[in-house]
Amino acid sequence: MNQKHSLLSRLAPFGQKHLLAHWDALADSQRQEFAAQIDGINFAQLATLYTNRDHLIDVVAMVERAQEPPAYRLDSDANAISRSDAIQAGRDALAAGKVAVLVVAGGQGTRLGFDHPKGMFPIGPVGNTTLFQMHIEKTIARGRQCNRSIPFCVMTSPTTHDETVGFFAKHKRFGLAESDLLIFCQGTMPSVSLADGKVLLAAPDQIAMSPDGHGGMLAAFQLSGCLDQLRERGIEMLFYFQVDNPLVDIANEEFLGYHILSRSELTSQVVRKQTPQDRVGNIVSIDGRLHVIEYSDLPDEFATRRKPDSTLAIWAGSIAVHIMELDFLKRQTENKSSLPFHIAKKKVPYIDTNGNPVAPQEPNAIKFERFIFDLLPAADNAIVVEVDSRYHFAPLKNANGSPTDSPADSPESVRKQLSDISIEWLTLTGVRVAPNVRVEISPLFANTPEALAERVNQGLVPRDIDRNTRF
Repeated sequence: MNQKHSLLSRLAPFGQKHLLAHWDALADSQRQEFAAQIDGINFAQLATLYTNRDHLIDVVAMVERAQEPPAYRLDSDANAISRSDAIQAGRDALAAGKVAVLVVAGGQGTRLGFDHPKGMFPIGPVGNTTLFQMHIEKTIARGRQCNRSIPFCVMTSPTTHDETVGFFAKHKRFGLAESDLLIFCQGTMPSVSLADGKVLLAAPDQIAMSPDGHGGMLAAFQLSGCLDQLRERGIEMLFYFQVDNPLVDIANEEFLGYHILSRSELTSQVVRKQTPQDRVGNIVSIDGRLHVIEYSDLPDEFATRRKPDSTLAIWAGSIAVHIMELDFLKRQTENKSSLPFHIAKKKVPYIDTNGNPVAPQEPNAIKFERFIFDLLPAADNAIVVEVDSRYHFAPLKNANGSPTDSPADSPESVRKQLSDISIEWLTLTGVRVAPNVRVEISPLFANTPEALAERVNQGLVPRDIDRNTRF
């Protein structure tokens, strides 16, 4: 009873005594685990977050001051750094062992109808290659180009961690050295009732917890020891991306080079928005610092503004691919305001004080998440680098046939995009591919059109392909 009284004393000031409604019915082992959950929660922080839940940023005031971000544009003669210089700088950094890769992979494939970590989803157009395998093979291929292994970090969530670890072990890390695979788990935050801020229970002895967003990477990266481990290995910069994009050109030399030669602490890949309503974050410069304005927050009057050449004034759409300096990340781990929490109103199942399960039909709860792009304003010399969405951006989001505003987010559309790129590379080398045939090229076979041309010249690729083929 002393433990219960102690917990009640801690919970009472924050109106959270209901968490112990089922305490007396719990076994001793359950009580200990549940008490540990409670001890891990900062209830004062939760109270402040809930109180400020309707605090709105004056987006209009921000956008009125917004300018284009410093950018390296596709096919532009005005870029301050030449493409050849950027490529050489990127190659030098890779060869010197200064680059590591980090993929954010905490999500499950729920919207895809896939009850496993999304990185395990088979997306290869011919071989059903998983997202994880594709990303690992790209990393290994890049390392072979520079004769240097590249550490590969994976951020999981509590719901995906064990299965992800087991998956990599089962497949022997797809050829990656054991010392080059670093897996760590992001943190969580309690879900609270939208109506009164009370923490929800998922079970009599379990608080309803949710991953703390892709911005949770910063704290988890530090707490896991991965940040310091990489710095000790001489790593200076981190190539960051999200697991659901199989077109990410991992550790691209040109991208790295623009970052290095610009002395940037955080560089972001962007695509040119096709319409004002494109569902991507908008990167802009405000008072000399880069910010992301989410598409849902951008007023139409600003989203539709155009420059004299008729292109969109707010054009830079983030695809969640970044390069970050490790020294910058280390500094930001000590800055508690660098990554504020955002709120998301969601439907969260819970049990009531009588132990009855409740499955809400409308949003009933608030989840708290951090976003990695909130690091942008703190970064010195932050820049963006434009890439072509046809070759760099194919986010896998929804199951085939799902209602969607995006034409490039289902397994079928993503597989087609992957195959179309492979066929384009083959066609450039003079190889004929029959209609309605799909092709998949492993990065370990060829990770650039030039590398594929060498394979063709070596006689490793037939001049005519008339059936689905994976190289």
